[in-house]
Amino acid sequence: MKGLKRSCYCGDVRREHVGEKITLMGWVNRRRDHGGVIFIDLRDRFGLVQVVFSPEVSEEMFEIADELRKEFVIAIKGEVIARPEGMVNEDLATGAIEIYAEELHILDRAQTPPIQVEDDINSSEEMRLKYRYLDLRRKPMQDNIILRHKVKQAVRNYLDNKDFLDIETPMLTKSTPEGARDFLVPSRVNKGQFFALPQSPQLFKQLLMVSGLERYYQIVRCFRDEDLRADRQPEFTQIDIEMSFMSQEEIMDLIEGMIQEVFKIAGFEAPTEFPHMSYHEAMDRFGSDRPDIRFGLELIDVSDAVKDAEFKVFSGTIAKGGQVKGINVKGGVDFSRKDIDELTDFAGIYGAKGLAWMKIKEDGVQSPIAKFLAENELNSMLDAMGAETGDLLLFVADTPKVVAASLGNLRLKIGKDLGLIDQDEFNFVWITDFPLLEWDEEAKRYVALHHPFTMPKEEDIDLLDKDNAGKVLSQAYDLVLNGIEIGGGSIRINNSKLQSKIFNLLNMDEEEIEEKFGFLLEAFQYGAPPHGGIAFGLDRLVMLLGGLETIRDVIPFPKTQRATCLLTEAPSMVAEAQLEELGIEVEEQIEID
Repeated sequence: MKGLKRSCYCGDVRREHVGEKITLMGWVNRRRDHGGVIFIDLRDRFGLVQVVFSPEVSEEMFEIADELRKEFVIAIKGEVIARPEGMVNEDLATGAIEIYAEELHILDRAQTPPIQVEDDINSSEEMRLKYRYLDLRRKPMQDNIILRHKVKQAVRNYLDNKDFLDIETPMLTKSTPEGARDFLVPSRVNKGQFFALPQSPQLFKQLLMVSGLERYYQIVRCFRDEDLRADRQPEFTQIDIEMSFMSQEEIMDLIEGMIQEVFKIAGFEAPTEFPHMSYHEAMDRFGSDRPDIRFGLELIDVSDAVKDAEFKVFSGTIAKGGQVKGINVKGGVDFSRKDIDELTDFAGIYGAKGLAWMKIKEDGVQSPIAKFLAENELNSMLDAMGAETGDLLLFVADTPKVVAASLGNLRLKIGKDLGLIDQDEFNFVWITDFPLLEWDEEAKRYVALHHPFTMPKEEDIDLLDKDNAGKVLSQAYDLVLNGIEIGGGSIRINNSKLQSKIFNLLNMDEEEIEEKFGFLLEAFQYGAPPHGGIAFGLDRLVMLLGGLETIRDVIPFPKTQRATCLLTEAPSMVAEAQLEELGIEVEEQIEID
């Protein structure tokens, strides 16, 4: 490359550059031979431009051009020429011009790539992840990474202008209360002891508030050793924010402004509505604390109508403290028995023991359960459901938890199957007033619904005892976008006595509290301001903005759903000598296939 200097990018050349001599560098995207002239599309991150090689300019250069194949890395120097009339490519930003090459330098040759570097790719995800560096050459993937950059840039600019400080917190820290999900890092210097990679900077950002820095943010890597799905990875990026002397409403207002800026820089109209909905309302209407409010199919309680019914599946369930709810599938009367059986099986995944149904036809109600219902009970159900001719009504009778999970997921499935969801729509909703604690039936103890540092609602603090703790609401708030939680936060506890009380309710004894959180409780004794914050999943947010199905498409080098890296073949076994130095003995090392 001696003496070569790129003068502009491939995607920036326009008609106004006609007559100029320019130098471009990039990858051969495509090659065509036409009547003794070679055409290539030269690609860099900024776009494509057509380059013409003619033997009339240089026989030597033309012979080199004849060697060019896809993905060769080259540099060319040439003159910008206007394309002839009728040869302009309106679909290409550089389609009005082409470059007549005068010099050609092959900077590196490429073997035939194992996956195609094209917008529409038919390679398996396994191949795309194994050859991620090739996958990232494709424009859709580069657009995703650029969008990710723009979102981060918008967040930084917004928070910088609001007097927040970008502060790094430790990557090597202490195992959290959810320790089973931590990635542990052995210490060679302190043999037999372990650091943990942070699931969140939660404790450190609270300590920064105690430090008087008042406004903190960090775009930070977090780690969680848990089962994966489309919107989870073992390492992920979090937009982490904390601030002092702010109420819940003030924090939510500030975050809405940030989201509006993110949408603008991402090329979307900024949202203007951020409705609020309580946790209990969300569960009641949608069966989920992260409801997708882009469509209807809301859950409707018909328990009062059937509490005395002869149909014991309904009345018996209600007598045991359960409930009966349904959804109205408008126009669903044509669902076949096979369709309904498939929906029944789907609801069973979430614990439903069955799915009762009614079809509203011109000549009346068709249903296997109608004969067990009195006329007034049936009419009350139909009125409550807003039933009309052509509707399909689906019901689940069970505990409130099972009813919510089964019908909540069923409405999402039907909404997608029937095309009821506008994929181009962005609907936000704040979910507030979460329960502070929930009872874990398996562990026979309370667990924190969010995390144990969440402040109870002031009016509920007096209820913090073992008999009433389940009734306490929290000052917590989640921001949900299109049925996906993108951010969650709360006002934090800033009093050591109250924090200890919460730990006690979580079945932690004084020794465990001191071991895990003694430093935090001590810090609170030296004047801790009221504070709160929120954390956003950057990967999820960018995924939604990009209209994508998985966060793997917005992460440069993601892991598979088995938490492995196909590119580097991590995780891997390590040498016995290294384990010995760390004081670790592995009972059995298993090959990862």
